[in-house]
This record gives sequence, structure tokens and C-alpha cells, in this order.
Amino acid sequence: MRKYDRILAVTVCLYLLLALGTGQILYQMQEHRDREFRVEINRLYHTISAGTHPEEVELSGFRDVYRIDSLPLADAADREKSEAFYSDESNGGSVIKPWYTDSRLKGYLRFSYREENMSLGGVMVTVQAGLALMAAFVVGILLYLKYRVIRPFNRVSELPYELAKGHLKGEVKQEKNRYFGDFLWGIGQLKDTLEVTKKRRLELEKEKKKMLLSLSHDMKTPLGTIRLYGKALEQGLYDTEERKCHAARQICAKAEEIEGYVAEIIRSSKEDILDIRVEMGEFYLEELVKRVADTYVEKCAVRMMELQIGRYENRLVRGDLDRILEVFDNVMENAFKYGDGRRIEISFYEEDFCQLIRIFNTGEAVSENDFNHIFESFFRGTNSLGQQGSGLGLYICREIMRKMDGEVFAEKEKDGMGIVLVFR
Repeated sequence: MRKYDRILAVTVCLYLLLALGTGQILYQMQEHRDREFRVEINRLYHTISAGTHPEEVELSGFRDVYRIDSLPLADAADREKSEAFYSDESNGGSVIKPWYTDSRLKGYLRFSYREENMSLGGVMVTVQAGLALMAAFVVGILLYLKYRVIRPFNRVSELPYELAKGHLKGEVKQEKNRYFGDFLWGIGQLKDTLEVTKKRRLELEKEKKKMLLSLSHDMKTPLGTIRLYGKALEQGLYDTEERKCHAARQICAKAEEIEGYVAEIIRSSKEDILDIRVEMGEFYLEELVKRVADTYVEKCAVRMMELQIGRYENRLVRGDLDRILEVFDNVMENAFKYGDGRRIEISFYEEDFCQLIRIFNTGEAVSENDFNHIFESFFRGTNSLGQQGSGLGLYICREIMRKMDGEVFAEKEKDGMGIVLVFR
């Protein structure tokens, strides 16, 4: 803010310097022009004083003086002629001087000169007014930016740091400024969402620890049983085949019990990862297409990739628009990673009263074995070598679509791969 105040002060100082400099230049020009027409009048006056009659003076060689009027001394006593001589309104200015010839006063001379091209007072006022308006406009813009943009931005500049440090409590003060009103409202919503997510995560962590402690305790019993039966078999404590078979069956039963506990741990871990909440609603297909286009048209252009969006009817679709955009993000990122970078096609069609959206990208199709597992969690195909990822993208897409009572499936073609989203 201090730097901006300096810029504002420098702007005002520059205007003052410019105004003073312009005024000085115009004033000097005015003085120069005044000297020019006075030089002409003095030359004409000396010529007439030398004996030339005013009516015989040739004025074509003079730029400023265009007329010479005389009032003989004999006519000076005539009131009407005197008033006409002194009150004559000519185009410009005039200078009256006594008319001497041979040191005798013969009357008075009136030299009329053009003033419109010489007087720079009007020009000076116009230039100064223009500079003042320009300076007022610039200062007005700077003040507007200061009070409506920079100052509100300084108020919210600390919010990202607070969020990064985990300071999620407290309300975000709203701004009436239309540039920052929506931004601050969004930050407030983000803080609330992060706070809820943080509480939810802590609750899940607590439940997870409780479950792990409980499962660990429950697993000790079958593990102890397996250990005892194993030692008994090792030391030959069972002397009959029937008793040995019974011990083996007990070991298998306890192993199956442990497998159940492990499956429960795996299932719980997946639930922790997919803490996805869906808010069912309705939206028009045009809104989804517009947001997808706003996000990916430029991204594809940067990658020199062709993005084709097919024709569609603006139907009403059931689902969570934000979650559907998350599905699009995962599918499009896979297309960027594993496609050949030539083309992505988004097409729309209906089938069995369902709205289907197909996202197809050109490139080498995955192997048959990989194709059968692409929607499994943590699965990464053979074409993912050297690519960052966790193997959860399409798995998350399937879970989101199923929570919205929809479905997702893949289509394998010779020149690429298609992912189809089904909305019921």
C-alpha cells in the first residue's frame, strides 16, 4: 500500500510539473507574440512620424497590424468624431498614440492589430483545463483502485495463509465490493467445508484407531490358537491321524477368521479414502457442458489437442453437478496422460430412458487383462509406467456414479478408449 501511495503522490507531482512547465512555455510564447506586434506598431509609428501620411502607409507587408486610423487635432474637439475614434470596435486589439510630425502634435493615431492568432491566454486555459481533467481522471482511477481493489485485497491477502496453517475457525467478513464479494463468500464456504472435513477426518481417524485396536485384539485369539496347534504338530504331540487332522482343520478355520479381519481392515481403509458425499439435485445438460468447455477447451489448445463436443439436447439431468465435474476431471486427466494427444471427443446420446455421455480419447488401447481391472482401486495398468497416479481415478468415478444411482463403464476400440457415464 505504501508503494501505491508513492505512485499516487508521484502522479500528482508530475501533473503539477507538467502544468507549470506548460504554463511557462505558453507565457513565454505570449510575450514573444506581444513583442512582435509592438515592433510592427513602432515601425509604422516612426514611418508616420517621419512625414508619411497614415493613409499612404502600405500594410500588406505587416502580419499583425491591418489598419491605421487617424484623428487630426482639429477634429479632436468634435465630440462625435472623438467618440467614434476611441470607441471603434475592431476585430482584435488596438493601440492609440499621439501623432507628431516635426515635433508638432497633429492628432492621434489608432493602430488596429489582429489578436485572435496572438493571444495565447485562451490556449493556456484550454491546455491547463485539459491537463487538469486528465490528471483528475488518472487520480480518480488510482483512488478507485486503491479503495475498491487494493485495500479489500490487502484485507483478504492473509486468508490463504490462515487456511494453509489450519486456522479454520471464525467468520470471513463480507465485502460489498462486487469484485471481492463472491470471492470472500467462496472463501467463507471453503473454510466451513474444510472445518467440516477436518472434523469428519478426526472422527474417522478416531473410529479407525478404535477398529484397529479391536481387530488387533480379536486377531490375537486365532493367532494364539494357530501357534499352539502348530507347536503341537511340530513336537509330535498328536499320535493319531484323526487328532492331526483336527489340528489342521482348526488351523484352517482360524486362518479364515484372520482373513475376515484383514478383509474388514481393507474395507474400512477404502471407506476412509472414499468419504464422498453426494447431494442429489437437478441441472441442465447445457450447464455441465459449459463448465466442462470453460475448463478444458484452453487446456486442450495448450496441448495442441483437438477437443470435439457433440450436439446434445438441453435435458434436465439428476445428480450432483460438482461431483460429476469431479468425474470429468478424472476421466480427462486420464485422457491427457494415456492418450496420444491427438483428439478427445465428448458425445451425448440416450438409451433406455437414460442420458449417456461418452468421453473418448485416441491412443493405444489397454491390454485385455488391464481392461478388466481398470475400475478397481489402486490398479494401474502396464501403460502407466513413468506416469504419476494412485490408481484410484476410475474407481472414484464408479463410486460417485453409483452413489448418484448411475453407472460408468469403458469401451475399448482399436484407436483409443471410451468412458461412458450413465445418468438414470
